[in-house]
Amino acid sequence: MAENKYDGKRFDIQDEAAIDIDILETIPFDHPDSGTEVVYETEEFTCVCPWTGLPDFGTVTINYVPDKSLIELKSLKYYLTSFRNVGIIQEHVVNRILNDLVKLVQPHSMLVEAEYRERGGITTNASAMYEKD
Repeated sequence: MAENKYDGKRFDIQDEAAIDIDILETIPFDHPDSGTEVVYETEEFTCVCPWTGLPDFGTVTINYVPDKSLIELKSLKYYLTSFRNVGIIQEHVVNRILNDLVKLVQPHSMLVEAEYRERGGITTNASAMYEKD
């Protein structure tokens, strides 16, 4: 854990190594050429600002067209929860999730979006997309 000081307060912030990609599992998808669209959404996503240690709360949406594998939901929940104390920039979150999940299931396409709650009068929306060649 990295130690961060801000306004005289101390926060314990984990680095990206704490994100648990090993927890992710797949299940077989029996209809790889069907064009089925799968959407997962959680309003309970949290991480922390790497500079202040303050929490960032948001909604994460994962939209993908699977090929031969689906993301097993319980493992996805644990994976997303592992971001909870990680100091990571909001815009980096969507790219990290996208890269980890594309590597896991090798989908036809995937879109990861994050819509963060307002903090300091500013809301942030970020998205990252993958399409198989």
